[in-house]
Amino acid sequence: MRFTIRPVCLMLALLGMLSAGLPVRAAEPPIRVGVLAYRGGDHANAVWEPTVRYLAERFPQRGAEMVPLDLPGMDAAVASGSVDFVLTNTGNYVELEARHGVTRIATLHSSRSGASGAAVGSALIVRAGRDDIRSLADLKGKSVMAVDPDAFGGFQVAWGAMLAAGVDPYADLKELRFSGFPVDRVAFAVRDGAVDAGVLRACVLEELAEEGHLDRAGFQVVGARTEPGFGCALSTGLYPDWPLARLANTPEELAKAVVVALFEMPEGHPAALAGGYEGWTVPMDYQPVHGLFRSLRIGPYEHLRDVTLLDLAREHWHWLALAALALLWWAVHSLRVEHLIKVRTAELRAANRELRREMAERRRAEDTARERQKEMDHVARLSILGEMASNIAHELNQPLGAIANYARGCTRRLEAGVGSAAEFAEASRAIAAQADRAGQIIARIRDFVRKRAVQLEPADVNGAVEAALQLCEGRARSGNIPVTRELAPGLPPVLADRVQIEQVVLNLVKNALDAMGDGAGEGRGVTVRTGLDAEGRVEIAVADRGHGLSEDARARLFDPFFTTKPGGMGLGLSICRTIVESHGGHLWATDNPGGGTIVRLVLPAAEEKVDAG
Repeated sequence: MRFTIRPVCLMLALLGMLSAGLPVRAAEPPIRVGVLAYRGGDHANAVWEPTVRYLAERFPQRGAEMVPLDLPGMDAAVASGSVDFVLTNTGNYVELEARHGVTRIATLHSSRSGASGAAVGSALIVRAGRDDIRSLADLKGKSVMAVDPDAFGGFQVAWGAMLAAGVDPYADLKELRFSGFPVDRVAFAVRDGAVDAGVLRACVLEELAEEGHLDRAGFQVVGARTEPGFGCALSTGLYPDWPLARLANTPEELAKAVVVALFEMPEGHPAALAGGYEGWTVPMDYQPVHGLFRSLRIGPYEHLRDVTLLDLAREHWHWLALAALALLWWAVHSLRVEHLIKVRTAELRAANRELRREMAERRRAEDTARERQKEMDHVARLSILGEMASNIAHELNQPLGAIANYARGCTRRLEAGVGSAAEFAEASRAIAAQADRAGQIIARIRDFVRKRAVQLEPADVNGAVEAALQLCEGRARSGNIPVTRELAPGLPPVLADRVQIEQVVLNLVKNALDAMGDGAGEGRGVTVRTGLDAEGRVEIAVADRGHGLSEDARARLFDPFFTTKPGGMGLGLSICRTIVESHGGHLWATDNPGGGTIVRLVLPAAEEKVDAG
């Protein structure tokens, strides 16, 4: 379509020149602008006709003419030189620049461009409600329609974004189809369910909705993202907007005049409103487009797809030379390494012999350490009983005294000739009961102090606690200190040596009694609790109402040879921690909120240890 302006005054001047016999210059051809009609000729005329008409008004002597073209037609028009300028998409410009030497002279400043001035991107659309396609990676195995392999916003930008998301449109899709221009076909194909997804140049979806061709609510954008200042749905980054480029044979003076005319277009001019842009700006940097094409190996970089060995050698000769030197070095190095390996092997054999000797010594040392630990445990038990000897003697004196009293009473009755057989039988049963009680006390003491190997077997924690408390009852009574039991029923057994657990509990309770001191007092007492902690481990807690621990004592409480007792050895709690940790448990002390100290220990349940094994 051609727009020319022929003012009446110009015609009258020409007639005057002819009547006067003056020479007349031949009229210059109109300025021809090739425009990419990505949505068809009618749409291109509606959008760009006002802009070309504006140029026609600025060049009345020549006029201006718009030539709507598709991508193949654009390449043919530039090759034949049938147009002076081209207004095309960003990717097509880069290809024309490399193929035919066109030069950009201005860049369109779209009213929808982002803050950076870039305005070209891609929107991948699907029908609303497709929850199976939320991101670009979800396109694997789906059918996709695009405009044309050479369409920049209509395919190439989306191609790069899909590759970045791990989807190769030529290998990972169920089907890749191209509709050709106009791009409206892509949206209609998605709407009608002919394909799963479609690629549109950003803002085309909004334009179709504004023109009433489709319902915007019927579509959703895959991998939707936002760019500052850009008002359209987008799935990719943005690239520079369309450029106006001149052909290589277009006069430079004409190109400058056209640029000046476009830059001087008034704000809000009807041409700008019809084209949806705010004006024109200096040519933008199109290197991002080159980077995209280079990664896709298309356009000017299509040659990167076909690489011969000679090309590789010519391009990377320095790397090949370096590889040859590396191979030579490797051959020399291999010979040297082989020699060093022989030397090192001999050294390793000697070192291995020395290591085996050291391991044997270490095993002997560990065996000795274990034996010493057993001795220390035994000594610690003897030490505890030694400290509690008077209380244990008192415990034994009670049943022995009762036996003596019953025996004397029977003797006096027999000598006096009084008493019935039933009375003598009752006295005999009482004597036997007290003897059994004394025997049980002696048996507990004997089991506790005898030297024995560690025996791990399922043990009842409450039973071990009761046995230890029975050994402490005399000490508690003599000090007038109440001992409270809070033993949880139904606790799982622990895989442990029962005597060692009794030793730990006995030591903790004895320490608690020692912390209480002698004499009665309000709130004094020791509480022994059992239960399960939050992790299902069996817990034993010994709480006293004593004087508590200082910061220094709490930090060093379980160190060997540290004690707060006059004359103490400082080994009891250290041995207790060793025993508990050897059973896979943990022992620690905290302050009692009501005053005093709480010492806790936890042991894994027997089932847990069996499963872990």
